[in-house]
Amino acid sequence: MYNLHLSAEQLEFRDTVRDFVAQEIKPIALKPERLEPFEHPLLMEILDKASNLGLRTLALSEENGGAGADSLTSCIVTEELAVGDVDIAAVLAETSTLSHILFHRLMTPAQRNRFLPQFLKDDRYHLAFAGPEPGTDTRLGVNYHCASTPSRIATKAVRAGNGDWVINGIKDCVLNAPVAKLFVVQVATDLDRSDRQDTNLLLVPYDAPGLAVREQNQAKLRCHGAGGELIFGDCRVPAENLLSAEVGSAAALWNRAVERGSPQEQALNLGIGRAAYEAALDYAQLRVQGGRRIIEHQAIGTKLAEIAISLEVARNAIWQAAYASDHPDAVADRSLPDLPLQIIAKVFTSEAVYRAAKDAAEVFGAMGVMRDMPLQKYVHDALVCLHSGDGNSDAKLRIAEALAGYRRP
Repeated sequence: MYNLHLSAEQLEFRDTVRDFVAQEIKPIALKPERLEPFEHPLLMEILDKASNLGLRTLALSEENGGAGADSLTSCIVTEELAVGDVDIAAVLAETSTLSHILFHRLMTPAQRNRFLPQFLKDDRYHLAFAGPEPGTDTRLGVNYHCASTPSRIATKAVRAGNGDWVINGIKDCVLNAPVAKLFVVQVATDLDRSDRQDTNLLLVPYDAPGLAVREQNQAKLRCHGAGGELIFGDCRVPAENLLSAEVGSAAALWNRAVERGSPQEQALNLGIGRAAYEAALDYAQLRVQGGRRIIEHQAIGTKLAEIAISLEVARNAIWQAAYASDHPDAVADRSLPDLPLQIIAKVFTSEAVYRAAKDAAEVFGAMGVMRDMPLQKYVHDALVCLHSGDGNSDAKLRIAEALAGYRRP
């Protein structure tokens, strides 16, 4: 099992980010004039400062110019950032996670030599994965265990006469799209004789000819951060931008990496719950009613205790999933169950944090729903996490598949 004594480096990361959040992020993110509007523009100057601290390259190995942080450290940092501003945490977590998968696992040495120096040099060089498409529904449905054919990728890439790839199609709900300078795009290539669709991954720079980026709001995205739609109209990229010369191998490795990857999304969700809890705890220690601080009233004290319990249990689930991501041998030798621990952490954390945020708002009474107070934002942010992706209904069905021993083709 993971060691509950954090290393000196992990403690330093946590304390540094915590100070950064308190001094740089919260004073701006929690201004009443920013809380009142329903749309919250990304705080680019703060994002740049966070990148300058090395949080964008957190998961890169030291030899590649990063901090070499493991999944547990990345989750600790993401939680601390989300306490200050969930959108900044989401952008940095996405870039950090994708950089680890790309530069360590998927890129060839030649591709790494082309893109890594650009990524390290520019604090605004973010990454994005373009997989979802308009009209696609990935939910498993009632007969999840006997799903028919997987949904086809409509975005297609064909070879031009000079060997370049020409891409046509649309990708929507792409996290980091407005700020990304390099996209990993899931595309369909030619069908073989068995009518099987080959799925590949192409590296597409933001300034590639034929690519247009259109920003989307969070209501469309159902996730935090900055998102948008990619429109490919005869978009050309060089032949060497294919992530793997072996058909399908990069896409398969990508799917395995994402499935067993770092549960930073759950750590982000936990940060929302912690921010709501800390706000309620501070208020309960200051507000006096009936001659006593309201934290000394049984109803309020019990409510805060229940929030603290749920957040601690959620953190344990997240850290266990992070440990499993860093130590796959723990599953192989049966130290940990062969279950999708990341999905289990998602289901529990999203439901627990939403309840915690609502309970924290109730500590404030009528003030909890005022738009110039942060509690209404925390409840909204927790609700977004509860319904992010395909939601918990789909997640529970995937856990059921694992319990039944079913392996999706």
